[in-house]
Amino acid sequence: MTPVVRTDERGVATLALDSPGNRNALSAALVAALADALAACGEDPAVRAVVLTHTGNTFSAGADLRQPPDPGAFVALLRQVVELPRPVVARVTGHVRAGGLGLVGACDIAVAGPEATFAFSEVRIGVAPAVISMPLLPRLDPRAAARHYLTGERFGAAEAARGGLLTEAAQDVDEALAPILDGLRRASPEALAETKRLLTAKVLETFDRDTAALTALSARLFASAGAREGMTAFLERRDPAWVL
Repeated sequence: MTPVVRTDERGVATLALDSPGNRNALSAALVAALADALAACGEDPAVRAVVLTHTGNTFSAGADLRQPPDPGAFVALLRQVVELPRPVVARVTGHVRAGGLGLVGACDIAVAGPEATFAFSEVRIGVAPAVISMPLLPRLDPRAAARHYLTGERFGAAEAARGGLLTEAAQDVDEALAPILDGLRRASPEALAETKRLLTAKVLETFDRDTAALTALSARLFASAGAREGMTAFLERRDPAWVL
């Protein structure tokens, strides 16, 4: 069973993360399946736009600590979303943690409902939001980024929209997305691709400049004693040793 399910309607391909056993955590299998699905959408002339969404009440719980993806593969996936010659729209109606926020940040448009919650939980397991910073920091308000990166606290859709993570916080996500998708369907495919290139140029400059350094930082932190304690504590459902 694939962890990513595709459906199509009037030029919009919807890719739903569907790995309920681990709350759509970013396992090696899910990252590979999503990369394949995005590539197929990018090569399909019938696809005008891609909606990235989820089944269940969690968009993504972040990296799968039991079956983590290769860091290079995850970075490549984030860049693939940014570079895809189709607009990618995040539809979020559940919880988003850690690496899942990188996926949302890589999308061109992101709408979330009142059930959605967000947290940069990396600092609470002894690592840092390193590689996801490449699509996120060019788009986030610096003060909002500082607060949420450093505290790891949970915040809602309205705060996410104020900080630049979301395009819109909506009471009804599908109602909010309807005019957006209608606009994308009315646009020239070639014009959409070129306009997306204009919008993502600064983000791609960040990938070109920082991929090697941030991938190395992520690998170093995940191999550290602090991360071992943090991840063990998370899996054992206890506080790590550094909590006061």
